[in-house]
Amino acid sequence: MGELRDQFWTLPLKDLSRAEWEALCDGCGRCCLHKVEEEDTGEIFDTNVACKLLDTKTARCTDYKNRKAYVPDCLRLTLKIVQNVPWLPETCAYSRRAQDKPLPDWHYLISGDREAVQRAGVSVVGRVISETVAGPPEHHIVEWNAHVAEDAP
Repeated sequence: MGELRDQFWTLPLKDLSRAEWEALCDGCGRCCLHKVEEEDTGEIFDTNVACKLLDTKTARCTDYKNRKAYVPDCLRLTLKIVQNVPWLPETCAYSRRAQDKPLPDWHYLISGDREAVQRAGVSVVGRVISETVAGPPEHHIVEWNAHVAEDAP
């Protein structure tokens, strides 16, 4: 993947290498869920419907490297757009660092534990359904816990 500098996650996003950028992801999977937009108001609602490439048991993309070939509208989060994606969860490491906020204590880069994101209630593991079997996303609108304790174990 490339070398990661010590505590790279404390640096401004613009200073991260490609490997560091990729490593910043906490693996929650919430950016891989479909959204529903209210036509009249433009309000965006979360759903529990996962992209067809998301493994719902691990919250990992099954073909991350080639995902755009299979899901053309898959969003590639970049420095240029990270502050303009209003539906990213408050807990998103990219969003937090773009706002110069620290990573939460449960983030694996802080805790050393990849499963801490699940215990903190942030991960979609076991809480979502694949778009291949879900039916209409508007039947799957959910409210994710937006105010997860930042220091949850």
